[in-house]
Amino acid sequence: MKRRPKLWTGLGVTALAGSMAAHADVITLQSGANQSPIILAQEAGEGGEGGGEGGGSSVTTYALESTDANAFKYDASAQIDAYIDLVLTSYTKAADDAKKLAQAVDAFLAAPSEDSLKTARKAWVEARPAYLKTEAFRFYDGPIEDVEGAINSWPMNEAYIDYVEGKPDAGLINDASFKVDLDDIEKLNQSKDEADVTTGWHAIEFLLWGQDLSAEGPGNRPYTDYIAGTGNNDRRREYLKLVTDELAHELHELEEKWELQNASGYAKKLKAMPEREAIGRMVNGMAVLAGFEFMSERLAVALDSGDQEDEHSCFSDTTKQDFVYDLVGIKQVWTGDNEGTERAGLNDLVRSQDAALADRIDELLADAETKVAALGDPWDQVLAKPKDSPERKAAEDVVTALQALGTGLKDVGSKLGVLVLIPTE
Repeated sequence: MKRRPKLWTGLGVTALAGSMAAHADVITLQSGANQSPIILAQEAGEGGEGGGEGGGSSVTTYALESTDANAFKYDASAQIDAYIDLVLTSYTKAADDAKKLAQAVDAFLAAPSEDSLKTARKAWVEARPAYLKTEAFRFYDGPIEDVEGAINSWPMNEAYIDYVEGKPDAGLINDASFKVDLDDIEKLNQSKDEADVTTGWHAIEFLLWGQDLSAEGPGNRPYTDYIAGTGNNDRRREYLKLVTDELAHELHELEEKWELQNASGYAKKLKAMPEREAIGRMVNGMAVLAGFEFMSERLAVALDSGDQEDEHSCFSDTTKQDFVYDLVGIKQVWTGDNEGTERAGLNDLVRSQDAALADRIDELLADAETKVAALGDPWDQVLAKPKDSPERKAAEDVVTALQALGTGLKDVGSKLGVLVLIPTE
């Protein structure tokens, strides 16, 4: 998501959960009977997604300092190596699946029909999980921060791109003065309003499904919107192809930036960092996704408003899939599971320092998995239920479970000596 909440300023920060007392720039971390003064290193400056989304302070270091020379002594090299491999594997899969989507779109445009449109939609749904799992690699200064707004921004004002109910001439596609060109499409992405999304997963989703005007199912855009030579169809055809090809291209570039042999890539940069700088990024990615982006922006906001416009994948009615695979991505970082290959996970590192805490995170993840699995589907039908309905109660239980998981991951940060910041608004 590309919303820009204000983060990490004043009281708008939840940092280092656990028993703490803050005094100016110094946080005292309570550790049993001993207390170690820990410096919270931040600098004022322009925000961005480095450590989270939005403005406010930017993190200068994730490694907490301590007056105890023996604090935070551990070897995390295996976890860092495994993480780099996991991120590369994940972006490779995401890029490959996006390429399959682009191929399905090409086939659809070559011969528009109900069947070829159905195949293109299926390719979109099947390409999403690999990308969703990579969202655990966000919320710090990784390369996704530079392009996430072009890849996965939402919610979107669909009338900015194409026609909607009651406005047959709406959108760039129906504006003859707008040249359908990738550079111009990208320049206009969120240029005046954050909802004016022109690129990425959800722009493609809207172009394939159209508005979801049904209480029973997803959008139902007719394949005839893409028959060449009719009305503005040629412009729509070109727009869909451009943004789909670009999504595959952006994901392939992310893949390249996580290749260790890339001398200017991020993987090499991360591996060269002091261990706790790298670990801090790993934990923040998980914690902010669980405790803010997933819990608040994608679940609680929609539950509060009851508005389908706050649904993540509203045109295809596949929002529950988003929830499931975001949690899978978090679990992979925790356990070290790299698509069936077991590597060193953060759980092993935490267990070496505090077995009870590792067990608690295992339990919190299992609880969140169970509750996400119990969510109603499609999500817009859950939002339409009365607030005291079992379906809404099940969704509220997921919010509670994710909040608890975020808090647990902040405790992991405290134990490992890294700064973990989860937005509170």
